[in-house]
Amino acid sequence: MLHFFQRTMFGLKGPSGFSRFSTAEEVTQGIDGSGLTAIVTGASSGLGTETARVLALRGVHVVMAVRNTSAGREVKEAILKQTPSAKLDTMELDLSSLASVNNFASAFKSSGLPLNLLINNAGILGTPYMLSTDNIELQFATNHVGHFHLTNLLLETMKKTALESRKEGRIVNVSSRRHQLSYSEGIRFDNINTQSGYNALSAYGQSKLANVLHSNELSRRLKEDEDEDEAPITANSVHPGAIPTNIFRHHTFFRGLTNVFGKLVLKTVQQGAATTCYVALHPQVEGMSGKYFGDCNLEEASKEANDEELGKKLWDFTTHLINENSTN
Repeated sequence: MLHFFQRTMFGLKGPSGFSRFSTAEEVTQGIDGSGLTAIVTGASSGLGTETARVLALRGVHVVMAVRNTSAGREVKEAILKQTPSAKLDTMELDLSSLASVNNFASAFKSSGLPLNLLINNAGILGTPYMLSTDNIELQFATNHVGHFHLTNLLLETMKKTALESRKEGRIVNVSSRRHQLSYSEGIRFDNINTQSGYNALSAYGQSKLANVLHSNELSRRLKEDEDEDEAPITANSVHPGAIPTNIFRHHTFFRGLTNVFGKLVLKTVQQGAATTCYVALHPQVEGMSGKYFGDCNLEEASKEANDEELGKKLWDFTTHLINENSTN
């Protein structure tokens, strides 16, 4: 714990050789990602944009899955100005809508593209109580359910790609240390969509706890199904760190803290995307699955996040939610 505190506060390098001050470009330096195809959700702003940019810089063909396609196209053009050789596509995806997730997955599979990396990055934080178009609490719907559904729909494509390419597939769920601060009951299975007792930040923590539980349970299931003759698919979760992106737009308090203390305690976007890019591309992570990373190093997730029975329950609960609310 002391070493973790020192590494976090003072930027000491961890076992990986990287620290909280490492950037996405630094942790992927010298890595050749050519021949790989990645989907990055929420790639039209913040961490998603930087993740897409750096993966493309390393030769990865990046499909930018974005809710706002015009913003996505602007980001694509900006990246191409910096890296003319970048391979980038934009496709529409609204993770709060199961129909949109279905449409995206269908369009991607129809494209015939392989899929080596799935970066479940998009997220919203601390919104007032709202329901999605499928009548699911908005943060849970966007941050967890949409990504859960997308992952399941694309898993066979990833398995086929891993088999044909003989390269490990990697699924990265962008979570948060806030997963440790969910509701007292962890996941409000009995009240997931109710306004009574709703707390914006606890709901965010709940969705981030769900991200880690999803990664861990998916990893367990992938290992059970793994054929020793096939390249594996791994699933991990990451904490990018606190970054002054527009995810804070619903909280003037946090925006104020960002303005006052930002340079002291917050990461830049380039530093924030480092752990995602590290887990997606770095050879050090090969074969590692069901792990939680922060500052490009292994960290311990909460006790609840490592609860295997809770992970199984969440998997079944989410599957039921999707089946109950799918209309397309």
